[in-house]
Amino acid sequence: MERLSAQDLASVTGDVRLALDIGAIGFLDGTGLVDGGGRFRIEAVRQVIESRLQLVPHSRQVLYRPRPGLGWPLWVDAAAFDIADHVRVFPLAVLAGQAQFLAACEQLRRRRLDLSRPRWQVWFLPGLADGRVGVFLRMHHAMADGVAAFSALFDLTADSPAPAAPPWTPAPVPSTRELLGDNARRRARELDRALSGLLDPAGMLRRGRRTWPAWREAVVHRAPRTSLNRGRIGLNRRLALVRGDLCRASQIARAHGGTVNDVVLAAVAGGLRELLLARGEPVGDLVLRASVPVSLHQEQSGRPQGNRVGWMIVPLPAGEPCPARRLTMIAAESAERKKNARPEITGGIFRFILAQRVLGLLLPHQRHLNMFITNVPGPPGPLYLAGAPLLEVFPVLPITGNMALGVAVTSYAGQLNLTAVADQDRCGDVEVFADGVRRALEELAQSLAQPPGPAIRPPGQPAGEESGLPACQWPSH
Repeated sequence: MERLSAQDLASVTGDVRLALDIGAIGFLDGTGLVDGGGRFRIEAVRQVIESRLQLVPHSRQVLYRPRPGLGWPLWVDAAAFDIADHVRVFPLAVLAGQAQFLAACEQLRRRRLDLSRPRWQVWFLPGLADGRVGVFLRMHHAMADGVAAFSALFDLTADSPAPAAPPWTPAPVPSTRELLGDNARRRARELDRALSGLLDPAGMLRRGRRTWPAWREAVVHRAPRTSLNRGRIGLNRRLALVRGDLCRASQIARAHGGTVNDVVLAAVAGGLRELLLARGEPVGDLVLRASVPVSLHQEQSGRPQGNRVGWMIVPLPAGEPCPARRLTMIAAESAERKKNARPEITGGIFRFILAQRVLGLLLPHQRHLNMFITNVPGPPGPLYLAGAPLLEVFPVLPITGNMALGVAVTSYAGQLNLTAVADQDRCGDVEVFADGVRRALEELAQSLAQPPGPAIRPPGQPAGEESGLPACQWPSH
């Protein structure tokens, strides 16, 4: 019996006005996915995906909300499941470009997921230039990590035989007696933990001291006011993609004593600088504040645990014109903050529904953050769907409150790809930000002693020292 975690419950409680869906978009080599008549082979693809659904948490389950006194919502098997409701086709105009593809993904994102069915969909969008097929996965944040779920649907080799879908029979919804007993046991464990804390005040004090720096950086310091944080965001989004190379990012990080994540943050700071300058806003010595999630899981194989994420707030020196100095400053700040323990985002008082609702009301008026940035490691090698290579993958994250711009980053087969998700009304100029990120990455690459290698590598093939391939420069588009 899997109840929602406190963080997942907060995402469900807050999903009233803004859809908190996550996911991924990608590009497939469509050579083997379209038949002689130009039709997408949807039935063959559905068969492959259905055979792998046991690898995706909650892919055949829905949220069940017991009546008061029986505990938090939990996942239960759907009474019926039809793969055609979740794997669908959305044809594009012939030879559509990336802009048309991203606009179509936004059109699909605006369609609310049917809460009576499992909360996920995969859309295939044939019609792209160069014979590619776009793919868009969306799911509710409470289900799973978007990139991990996306990857689970693919094979590791092009010639993997299509496995037969294992038989699936829905389990019945737990009885009132079972729910009551489970809730009582959970309450007893929580009470025992609370009493243990009271009986060990010294331990509570030590834990409080460890997490106090993180709380202080989150609630004491305020973020500077910019046009990105003025008022509640709307319902419509704009997407922009930035393509990068993981090996080159690693080289840049080593050269400046940082990490790949520091390189990403430095590039994002450069993009923010150019965006604000283009809007005529002064940057001077501007230092923005970005929230970077930190996983708090202690992995237990085979046991689902829901999302458990803490935070780390990193200053982004958008006022610094030199990309290399920005990176050095961010690397030092990140290293210092990593020494502190990280409390869970929705721990403590946020375990209460009322506190979560109050937080939702306050988010549009918060003054502590300028944006949210997440970096999720993806598959190190190429993936395939029904024999078709997955050429690229980009993560998608929700934005909320008064943060009009968010950034999601993932690695895939030697690539390091970034998606900027922006409020359409408040940040319709998101491509200015994306161009600034690209320029910052290019300038950081030029700071290396080694000359850049070829600009293009074979799709899906890892680049880097381990593969023996030359390093690649950051693509400009």
